[in-house]
Amino acid sequence: MGIISRVTTLIKAQLNHLLDSAEDPRQTLDYSYQKQVEMLQNVKRGVVEVVTSRRRLELQAARLQENVAKLDDQARQAVAAGRDDLARLALTRKQAILAQMQDLAPQIDDLAREQEKLSDAEARLASKIEAFRTKKEVIKAQYSAAEASVRIGEAATGISEEMADVGMAIQRAEDKTEQLRARAGAIDELVAAGTLDDYTGGSDQVERELRRISSTTNVEQELAALKQVMAPKQLKEGE
Repeated sequence: MGIISRVTTLIKAQLNHLLDSAEDPRQTLDYSYQKQVEMLQNVKRGVVEVVTSRRRLELQAARLQENVAKLDDQARQAVAAGRDDLARLALTRKQAILAQMQDLAPQIDDLAREQEKLSDAEARLASKIEAFRTKKEVIKAQYSAAEASVRIGEAATGISEEMADVGMAIQRAEDKTEQLRARAGAIDELVAAGTLDDYTGGSDQVERELRRISSTTNVEQELAALKQVMAPKQLKEGE
């Protein structure tokens, strides 16, 4: 029994967790508001039914009152005609109608009081439902705002993590680029200093020295030619 009880408790806890995760408070509030509106509609229908019943009894009492007046007139006519028997019959019917009217009066009063009570209840319920509706909309708006904030925060967190990964990749690429540039610069410096032979260029140290001498010779020749061109001009300016 102990194991079964623990398993049952665990299942209930898991079901409650699932229900709590799936429940949307906005839907719950809307459903509650809908049920209250239905309750208010039932109260209104009750008021209408009471009013209808009261009006029906009032119409019946009015017809009986008309019959009373008619029987009074018939009794007077019978007395004038010397027919006391007919007058007595009319008055007897009148008394029976008056008894019915006496029975209707308290029923009409009861329905009137019931109508007033239901009308007051309807007004109070309508006021509470309107207050609940206002509160409901406020809570729904707050919940929606909080939900949106959570979504934005989660999205921003995800973007930050992705951007961090991208930043690390860029940093690694820049580091490797700098390493390659430094390596290339070092190789060029060593080749220029003659420490390393440039086998790809197909030349040795002697060839590099000959090119340097040739370059120096060319510079000296160009300098001499330039002096020869400039000398006549300098002489004319000196005169």
